[in-house]
Amino acid sequence: MLGLLLHAADGPYKFGWHAHPDVVLLCIVLLAGYFYAITMLRETLSDAGRVKRSQVLLYCSGVLSLYLVAGTPIHDISEQYLLTAHMFQHTVFIMVSAPLLLAGIPAWMWQALLRQRGVMPVAKVITHPIVAFGVFNALQVVTHLPEVVNFSLETHWFHFFVHAALVMSAMLMWWPILSNVPELPRLSPPLRMAYLFVQSLIPTVVAAFVTFANGVVYDFYAQAPRMWGITAVEDQQIAGGVMKMMGSIILWGFITVIFFQWFAKEERESKGPPWRDVEEELESMGLTGGTPRP
Repeated sequence: MLGLLLHAADGPYKFGWHAHPDVVLLCIVLLAGYFYAITMLRETLSDAGRVKRSQVLLYCSGVLSLYLVAGTPIHDISEQYLLTAHMFQHTVFIMVSAPLLLAGIPAWMWQALLRQRGVMPVAKVITHPIVAFGVFNALQVVTHLPEVVNFSLETHWFHFFVHAALVMSAMLMWWPILSNVPELPRLSPPLRMAYLFVQSLIPTVVAAFVTFANGVVYDFYAQAPRMWGITAVEDQQIAGGVMKMMGSIILWGFITVIFFQWFAKEERESKGPPWRDVEEELESMGLTGGTPRP
């Protein structure tokens, strides 16, 4: 389908489906390191718990999502032609890849790292909700500045560094929501919903900057060949919409799930302990410390 669209489009397109060695190598390292940890390393840790199949599936899905937007023509379109593809790619990194990778890593793996000298004090600081939120969103703003975007699109190694920084800072941002480590716990349900609500406002601000700007914000895309008859200004407006809508839908999806899980938990707890009837029956049979009923 992508090939048909490229042939149907107007413009001097000079790319096809080709390997991106840096992305392929990164994905191999991420998968190899993960499977080594859950097999070989796990056997050396006395307190390592089991690894759920769902965790393995989530982690592998996270790596796959990285590859799909960084190792396919989506990346080439992003790097050469359309800001829309660029925004889509970054939103997948932040809202899809990062939470999948984080959810796929078992708690004992993090705990093994946290036991290393000097790691826990640093981890407590950087995973604090305010710090995590601030670091991620500061990086979001910086990486969307015209000078930074133009330079990253012209300098491959810097663009790769930006992508890596976005994914790592996004994992930090998601930590207060998805943490499974008792030493660095997630927020309570009400605070998680509030945290995600505030986070949902940030893409709106950045997207508005791009969508409603007077003229083309990024010189690189102003000079790039046009695809599918989309002008640079139209591309910019679509890109802002993609960033705002994708981010908002995913964040509000998490808020909805957290609310209903919290509601269900409160309902269960409001009904009281489920063992009361059993205790009364045992007491009537003289099987507890109470006096048997006649």
